[in-house]
Amino acid sequence: MSNNPQSQDQKYFDLHITGIGYVNRIREVPVKRGKSFLAVDISALHGSASDTQYTRFDCRVSGSEAQVIIDQIKPMIEDEQNKVLIGFKLGDLYADTFVYGKGNKAGQTGVSLKARLLRIDWVKVNGNKIELDLPEAA
Repeated sequence: MSNNPQSQDQKYFDLHITGIGYVNRIREVPVKRGKSFLAVDISALHGSASDTQYTRFDCRVSGSEAQVIIDQIKPMIEDEQNKVLIGFKLGDLYADTFVYGKGNKAGQTGVSLKARLLRIDWVKVNGNKIELDLPEAA
């Protein structure tokens, strides 16, 4: 057995966010080098039920089951008449700055909260829970 630090198991500290939120703006994001990825916006609910607040997360869909579920509910998300609510788990949260290109905030700096969508526990469309068709675990 070696005392070399590279041969020892790596230790990680996870920061996860769990909650419920509305899914919007599904898209395939191209990258210059490598494979494109699936992304969605989640407007997470928090605060009192009588005065609900929202926090927007721009999420890369990373979990394999989450990718399957997003693919299944994509038509429901794209139909703007639907309200798609999910129970979710996010990881690897970070803030990213950008400059507004147009509108009344043009030229101002904004902040976007970015995260990885790791898991979707349930889905409701217009208040009705839908059954998810997940592949069998190997």
